[in-house]
Amino acid sequence: MKLHILGIAGTFMGGVAALARELGHDVEGSDQAVYPPMSTQLERLGIALRQGYSPENISADCDEIVVGNALSRGNPAVEQVLDDGRRYTSGAQWLSERVLPGRDTLAVAGTHGKTTTTTILTWLLEAAGRAPGFLIGGVAEDFGASARIGAGREFVVEADEYDTAFFDKRSKFVHYRPLVAILNNLEYDHADIFPDVAAIQRQFHHLVRTVPRRGRLIVNGEDARLAEVLAMGCWTPVERFGLDGGDYEWSARLIEADGSAFAVLHRGVEIGEARWPLLGRHNVMNALAALAAANAVGVEVASVLPALANFRSVKRRLELIGEAAGVTVYDDFAHHPTAIETTLSGLRARVGAARIVVAMEPRSNSMRLGAHAEALAPSLREADAVVFLHRPELAWDAGKVVAGLRGEGVAVADADALIAALRERVRAGDHVVFMSNGGFDGAPRRFFAALREG
Repeated sequence: MKLHILGIAGTFMGGVAALARELGHDVEGSDQAVYPPMSTQLERLGIALRQGYSPENISADCDEIVVGNALSRGNPAVEQVLDDGRRYTSGAQWLSERVLPGRDTLAVAGTHGKTTTTTILTWLLEAAGRAPGFLIGGVAEDFGASARIGAGREFVVEADEYDTAFFDKRSKFVHYRPLVAILNNLEYDHADIFPDVAAIQRQFHHLVRTVPRRGRLIVNGEDARLAEVLAMGCWTPVERFGLDGGDYEWSARLIEADGSAFAVLHRGVEIGEARWPLLGRHNVMNALAALAAANAVGVEVASVLPALANFRSVKRRLELIGEAAGVTVYDDFAHHPTAIETTLSGLRARVGAARIVVAMEPRSNSMRLGAHAEALAPSLREADAVVFLHRPELAWDAGKVVAGLRGEGVAVADADALIAALRERVRAGDHVVFMSNGGFDGAPRRFFAALREG
């Protein structure tokens, strides 16, 4: 079968493309913004990429069009597909029909940490010899890809609450029918499609309804909104995880304050210690969720804890680009104030009194709409200086955020000005974190190259 994937450079749709190619399908695709790491993965797979959504980019001999959720009515390619009466589906539906049947699906849902937790869980199952399939919303360093079919019974999928497609406004995750579902956390996000937190909770409840009674729900016991979701109805055994002294089935004791070492407890009994490269309390929570989910499908947790020492996470999750002129540069996929705060808190615990400089692009739909504007300055309290990329189309005043910062702040209009502003401010010993869930005009590596050139 020949497929054309509309929105192929997105992290989810790029994974669908990789799976389809592995299954032997002929795959092509188009997108309006193609950038690494997904573009690199697709090119390596030999998948033809076409820039833009011109109807001519879709080959006449394609059997099916897989439509990403970034496309809506009015898009020229979408309109042509509908006018021509061509067969089309969504990425989530394609996955549920072509990959997941006959597998034990483990789905990772939550406002934050989905990609990292999905990758940890996949790595633990791999360490246990399960050879899982997976679809991760990013390129996993340990696997060199965002998706694979896998030879084992388990399939791990990052389960997004964002809507499925222009013709299916349910959350993607309701398609997956998991045996085990992780509910990592729940906050307000996706302001372009959800009016309030209650609307998101309703979608999470739809996910809960699909998990069989022989399965397992792994739930953040510290999250009151998730408790409210379960109170709507729950028919599946629940195991909770947390750190703050609650009565949880899974908990951790920090050995190092930065989260790089911790002990794991199951029902109050310590079963082992983990030392790993990741930082932050939030990542310890991610690890607990993944360990509990692995245990739910029969993995002995104590036997796989040592594997965390070699875990390399996902590209663009506080990814170290390098050090030049005494300045350490990171690339981070930040999209929500809570994620920003926890990432910077973890880095602060590691670097101590060293200066942290943040380059921020408010790019997600919720960020651009201003849904998180009031929470943004407090989330950056660990930063000593912040440079905002305030593009002209941003719908809110970054000046108010800059004024509320603890440290120095400035807003600039484009990536060139951002790089120049950073070069004026950084000095040896600084840690510079680029935060964006988009391509950022290549700014992180451009800045690093400028540092190396002097």
